[in-house]
Amino acid sequence: MKIAGHTLGTPDHTVPEALKLFARAGLDAAEVIYQDDYTSGLPIGSTAAAAEAARVADGEGIPVIGLTPYTTAINAIDERIRGAAVDELRSAIDIAHAIGANRIRVYSGAWKPGQQDHAAHWAQLVRSLQELSGPAADAGVVLCAENHFGTMTQTARDTAKLIRAVDSPAVRVLYDQANLTFTHDEDVDEAFAVQGDLIGHVHVKDLVFKDPNAPFVASETARVHAEERAVISRVVGDGTLAWAPILRRLREVGYEDVLSLEYEYRWHPQDLDAPEIGFRRGAEHMRTLLRQLDHAATGQNAEARS
Repeated sequence: MKIAGHTLGTPDHTVPEALKLFARAGLDAAEVIYQDDYTSGLPIGSTAAAAEAARVADGEGIPVIGLTPYTTAINAIDERIRGAAVDELRSAIDIAHAIGANRIRVYSGAWKPGQQDHAAHWAQLVRSLQELSGPAADAGVVLCAENHFGTMTQTARDTAKLIRAVDSPAVRVLYDQANLTFTHDEDVDEAFAVQGDLIGHVHVKDLVFKDPNAPFVASETARVHAEERAVISRVVGDGTLAWAPILRRLREVGYEDVLSLEYEYRWHPQDLDAPEIGFRRGAEHMRTLLRQLDHAATGQNAEARS
């Protein structure tokens, strides 16, 4: 599996600077935020910024494999608002194709507990992703709906339900066990039971609970504010997420693709090591776990042959 850095973890670096940092940290690839007014992101629709990022990526040997937009209105009832959000994701598909990325993180609309007209918003969400699936497939891009709070797919069960409703190989699950854990939704076994066969991308991060019994609260979709947090972000390997069994389950379902270190330095720098250190440490931890899995598999195969 390839290990990618995510520019969520490099808020003080331009995209070219972040790509160079990822190379120094020993990573294999990059996932880049697609958003205006973020230093470490590609501006929406900017072919010039995309071309420069592609040039640096090629020179550093760090391909950009994915884009991360922050579009949330694809489930809006208002057709004008929904249409603008769909157009923004169409532009992300175009930029992904131009830069050589083959996946895009997608928020499954915006949704809060207690909100009204779930069925109508869900229908708009499915419709939007069906409209986008054709252009995505033509561009060689997979749209990956994330297990993410503040959207219509906070749970693994709802994410799988959405992917099956859209019914396109160009729309898959973005598996994020850390998100499922801190929202008190599915554990690893439950998540794989409902969505394991649909995974198209994986985000990797780690955490510890300040209070494991505290209810999950988030007033925004993109992040949890400091006063709402019941967890502390950690470098991968320093927290409570059991990444060894997660990797084993990924291999069991045939996922041998990218693991993207979604280092949350943009939101919670006080919790984490400096980006170059944190990315290096996280990648080393994941590679150690992968080597252990390889060693165990080799031993099992040798035992079976004997």
